[in-house]
Formats: sequence, structure tokens, C-alpha cells
Amino acid sequence: MSDNNNWNLGEKERVGLKKKIEYTILVGVIQKDQSEEQVIEYLDELEFLAETAGAKTLKRFTQKLKHPDPRTFVGKGKLEEVAAYIEKNEDITMVIFDDDLTGKQTNILEEELKVKIVDRSSLILDIFASRAQTAQAKTQVELAQMQYMLPRLRGLWTHLERQRGGIGMRGPGEKEIETDRRIIRDKISLLKSKLEKIDQQNVTQRKNRGAMIRVSLVGYTNAGKSTLMNLISKSDVFAEDKLFATLDTTVRKVVFGRMPFLLSDTVGFIRKLPHHLVESFKSTLDEVRESDLLLHVVDIAHPHFEDHLNTVESTLSDLGVSHKPTLLVFNKIDLYRKRYFDDYVDEETRSTLEKELEEKLKSRYEHENIFISALNKENIDTFRQKITEMVKDLYEIRYPYQAKHW
Repeated sequence: MSDNNNWNLGEKERVGLKKKIEYTILVGVIQKDQSEEQVIEYLDELEFLAETAGAKTLKRFTQKLKHPDPRTFVGKGKLEEVAAYIEKNEDITMVIFDDDLTGKQTNILEEELKVKIVDRSSLILDIFASRAQTAQAKTQVELAQMQYMLPRLRGLWTHLERQRGGIGMRGPGEKEIETDRRIIRDKISLLKSKLEKIDQQNVTQRKNRGAMIRVSLVGYTNAGKSTLMNLISKSDVFAEDKLFATLDTTVRKVVFGRMPFLLSDTVGFIRKLPHHLVESFKSTLDEVRESDLLLHVVDIAHPHFEDHLNTVESTLSDLGVSHKPTLLVFNKIDLYRKRYFDDYVDEETRSTLEKELEEKLKSRYEHENIFISALNKENIDTFRQKITEMVKDLYEIRYPYQAKHW
């Protein structure tokens, strides 16, 4: 007997990026509230995302528009320009758009350009799907994929006029798209209940950890959190120079001197992160909510590190944790010097410039800060000392009547 529950969700199969290298072009629209520099930076990040997923970018296209075209996102002339470039370069198998597309737009663009169309959300979802290791991460990614797909079903279907009579799930004359919507809604409900069970198990695990101070590493993706986690906890956490190397929260017990605390590494943040992805990963970020101290890691060598810093601060504020004690950890200072200091700058001048930068950042942000290089282990002893002092202060607040001799 055949299994009638194995429905195909639309005739057009939505496949992720292949493991072999694919060649792509990027498309961005400069809207009225954006500058050209901003969009170029977004496309830089999109290219890094594409590289992380296994795609090589051959060209970028941008266009100034008050509003994206409701049918093709870009204007007719720009679409013809993109199509002409694809025709000349047969290696191109994919076009990536820097904003979310509707199902209708995706369908029209695929017909016009004759290649696979991917938007920013589906690209991030693809990376997340390839990185998910635990049952929780896999469930969260699947939930986000279903929530992404639901409003786009109509555009992805090419046979809406067909109707079937209904036995069981379907009512008489119900269109296939309604059947698929029903299946996806049921799947979303099932995944949410599965996540609730996993969350309950995580709550129990957190309770079993006792009353130790909890410290969380937070920050923009690829800021060096996992490298720092390995350095502090002397553990082997996966780290590489790609976006979203860490999806699952890793927790390690760390002891500085005689003082123990729990250190957790969390998923990195990114600008324009799809809303449904944030919603799906809120349970992963519970570790941040329950932390006593946040170590906000910032890639100081990135030309737009302050934008990254503000993105993370905004997300932390949304999570209701911006009030927590925080240490701003400006990582990759070695790379900063390489990029911004002349080879002939002497040690004294360099030290003065770094001190001025430190003071400027301290006055701009209310948190304590420190400059380090996790890769070269520079200033790590001072970093450990700062953490020790902050954790000790938190223990004294938690146990004011209990003498502590660390």
C-alpha cells in the first residue's frame, strides 16, 4: 500500500545549494532610504554568505529604485542586462538577490533568466541547514524553512487551476495549493511542539548546572567567538573563517584560579537576518537571556565594525538583555594594525593611537572594553583578569552573606 501522507509540496522542487562550487551573480537595489555605500557593504556580506554556502561570485548588479518592481524586483532594463550577462557566461547557474523575494517574483525571474533564483533569506537558511548538528538546531532550521515557504506557495505553484476531489484531508474541489498550505501549517505546529519539548529538556539541564555564574559570548557572525571559546575553555569548538560556523550553543565549565563559571558560545548575529529565523532561534538564545555576564566580541579590523556592534546591541535589546553586565571584547587587533597602521609607525606612536581608539570607544559605549587577538593570544592575561574581577563581583552580589575565598 502506498503512503498517502508523502505529498509533494508543489511541482517545482526547492533544492538548496549543491556542494560543488556554483557560479553566481549578485543583485541589489538601492532604495530611497539607503546610500550606495550601504548597498555595496550589504553585497560584500552577501558575497561572503555565498562563499560560505559554496558559491563563487562573478559579477554584481545594482539599481536605484524608489520601490522594487512587484513582478521582477528590478526594472526591465536591468533584468535584460542581467539576462545578457548570463547568456555570455554559461557557467552561471544562480542569481542571488540581497532582499527577500515573493514566490511570484521568484517564479517570473526563473522563467526570464533560466537559472536558479535565491534570495538572502533562502541563502541563509541553506547555510543554517548545512551547519545544523543537533536535533534542536535541525528542528529550528526546518521550522524557519516552513515559515519561509508558507506565504510563497502561490507564486511557486504553476498549476493553480487544477482541482481534485477530496477524500480524507481535502474537501470537495479544494485546490492542491490549499492542501499544501494545510500540510505546511500542520508541520509548523508539529515542529513547534517538538521544539517546546527540547526547550523543556534544556531548562532542566540549565537547572542542573547549579548556581554557578553564567557567561555568554555574543557578537556578529565571524567576530571570533568560537576561537575565543577554545582559548578560554581549552576545548575544541568548531571555528573557521566563514559566516555562521556555530549554530548550536556550546557550554563549557571554566575555572580561573579557584573560581568556576559556565561559558557558552552562541549563534552569531547578522544584519537583515530573516524575522522567521530569529523567531525560530529564540530558544537557542535563551542561554543569553539566562546569562549573568555577556562578553560582546567585536571584529575591530572590520571596516564597519561599529555597524556590526550596533546590530548586536539592537538584537540584545530586542531579547531584553541589554541591561546585563557586558565586556566589549575588540578582537583581531593584530589584523587592525596590519590594515590601518603603516609599516613605519614606531611602537610608541602605535601605542598612542591604540590608546586614543580605546578611549574614543569607551566614551561612545557605556561598557568596559579591552583589545585582544584571540588568534595570537595577545592581551589574553589582562582579558582573563577582567573576566575574573567581573565574575567575582557577580558572585559577591549573589551571595552577599557568604564569604568567598577565590
